[in-house]
Amino acid sequence: MKQIPSLHLSGYQYNEYKIVLEPNKNLSDKILLLKKEFSEKYGSKVEFQVKPQITIVKFLQFEMMEIRLINHLKNIASTYAPFNIELKGYGNYPSHTIYLNIESKQQIQNLTKGLKSARQLMKVDKNNEAHFINDPNIFIAQKLLPWQYEKGWMGYGHRYFTGRFIAENMLLMKKSFSQKYYRSMQRFEFLDQPVDSSQGQLFL
Repeated sequence: MKQIPSLHLSGYQYNEYKIVLEPNKNLSDKILLLKKEFSEKYGSKVEFQVKPQITIVKFLQFEMMEIRLINHLKNIASTYAPFNIELKGYGNYPSHTIYLNIESKQQIQNLTKGLKSARQLMKVDKNNEAHFINDPNIFIAQKLLPWQYEKGWMGYGHRYFTGRFIAENMLLMKKSFSQKYYRSMQRFEFLDQPVDSSQGQLFL
């Protein structure tokens, strides 16, 4: 559970941040229709303001650290090549969540591992370490009641779904504690450039 940062009374503004991969528009629209269908059948809540995403890390940080963070994330992203992400079928977290399976997670996990070089720039204090997602997926429905989950999984667990997209960048998003939704902040392109051996040493 998140702890209120010990520096909360210092007067510095801090926010919640996350780094995500976003499907292309056609696939996003397809997933949103699927979420709407599920909601209409089982009464789950659909946040149409939230695009389908694969979250790879979530963290708290002071706003004044954004420039340093952005520069480091840009360097990291530039060393990765665009890669293919395939979705196939459904998965679940009993008894509250149903999601779309990612067929091969290795390249996403490699990116997540690379982002750990910036982990010192992803924590507001020692009680709030960054949360790196080891099992990435795309949610169809979360925080379901037991009956919604049971009926939903019976209805969708064996259904057919496939989709694919090329991850060409990653997106940094943020929100303050008074805001309900994250907003896009900056996109970092995967440029497949040679690794600068000096940049990885800065925050280990």
